[in-house]
Amino acid sequence: MTIEQITEQLEYELLAAGMGKEVTALVYDSRKLEPGCMFVCIRGANFDGHDFAEEAAKKQAAAIVVQQDVQIPQGPAVLKVADTRLALAKLSAAWFCHPARELKTIGVTGTKGKTTTTYMIKSILESAGHKVGMIGTIETVIGEEHIPAANTTPESYLVQQYFRRMVDAGCDTCVMEVSSQGLKMHRVGGFVFDIGIFTNLEPDHIGPNEHASFEEYLACKGMLFRQCKTGIINIDDAHAYEVIKGHTCSIETYGISKQADLLAQDIRLVKSPGCLGVAYHAGGLCEMDVEVDVPGTFSVYNSLTAVAVCRHFGIPEENMKKALKKARVKGRIEMVKVSDDFTLMIDYAHNAMSLKSLLTTLREYEPGRLVCLFGCGGNRSRLRRYEMGEVSGNLADLTIITSDNPRYEKPQAIIDDIKQGIAKTNGEYVEIIDRKEAIRYAITHGRQGDVIVLAGKGHEDYQEIEGKKYPMDERELIADILAELS
Repeated sequence: MTIEQITEQLEYELLAAGMGKEVTALVYDSRKLEPGCMFVCIRGANFDGHDFAEEAAKKQAAAIVVQQDVQIPQGPAVLKVADTRLALAKLSAAWFCHPARELKTIGVTGTKGKTTTTYMIKSILESAGHKVGMIGTIETVIGEEHIPAANTTPESYLVQQYFRRMVDAGCDTCVMEVSSQGLKMHRVGGFVFDIGIFTNLEPDHIGPNEHASFEEYLACKGMLFRQCKTGIINIDDAHAYEVIKGHTCSIETYGISKQADLLAQDIRLVKSPGCLGVAYHAGGLCEMDVEVDVPGTFSVYNSLTAVAVCRHFGIPEENMKKALKKARVKGRIEMVKVSDDFTLMIDYAHNAMSLKSLLTTLREYEPGRLVCLFGCGGNRSRLRRYEMGEVSGNLADLTIITSDNPRYEKPQAIIDDIKQGIAKTNGEYVEIIDRKEAIRYAITHGRQGDVIVLAGKGHEDYQEIEGKKYPMDERELIADILAELS
């Protein structure tokens, strides 16, 4: 591919001639420089690619893309753009021959619910014969390949590479989580989503290297609706109209309120041995009864979102109902059958906001006892430990404090911080440092009607101690404990 071909849709100022050359690779990491490459100078939190422009020239790069003037030896073409991150997205789309044009692309943004919603959409579409790729917080899925995720939304080059691999693997659709950081940094630039989804918005990701304010966070979420053909939004969220301000897409709404285009009615909680769920009637744009084996009002919203999307694919009602009934997300209110006497689940809730939401939801099912097992990560904010301890102390009947990822801290020191939060409440607790032994205690002390939550690890299958990750999957721990008890 020549420089002219890869830059066909890019606006730039040519600072140094040298066009017409073949480009051998598109590079944004200076460690991967090679002769003939096009090097895009990206500004990061801890580095600036412009500092390596001279090195790229010396290594015989065919072209260098910058957003500021640079002094480099003659040789490569130098293209100046307004924003090199956006340029990287457009160049990546061209480099991989615009694979998004060969897929139906669905982008999901919001503070909560993105992961579960993407899995539900994937489940429904696949039940009707579609082959669906997925990019998200837990993993990227391409056919039978599962790639662990480093970021919710990968860098734009990886997004386009994944799209191309999905097309080559026979996928016709990609559903992906779109983070505010992903939008802010143009990781999903260079193409237009067929459908964009807004789930909800709460103050989050505000601080150094994230968003300067809630207003910026909101504005970044809204960028999706100037980059999709159809926008589907949760009309019940207080920020819904702010998020779509300036939208360029058609808009549909969903929710529980009557003004929603697609609404959930007659919502009721569902309980069965070892399982909690919710059922409702979907009305408006389509009429169908829905039951999901995941508890809480947020499960109504997540599943309703999936219905709103899959309606555009003409999926039969029965396919949607069956797929939603069996949809599961690893580590997101994941039920693990242990006993008919009590319910045990694994969830990723790892901060006060998510833990409060989870425990408040489970309280609605009037459990015999609500038991919460959790720890906190080391080398992270101590405030989180106090807050999570206070939340669990207020909402759980019994808290089992244990270890999470202690990293370079002593597990007992982290537990002592959590206890300071619980001390502000009247909540009962026990402390068991070893997580497996803590889970064993929860299982062997389970009572009729209890709901037991193992919080914090979720989909993670490791424990990080002193800079090393050790294998530890709670599902395997539970299986080992049950085998030992039998």
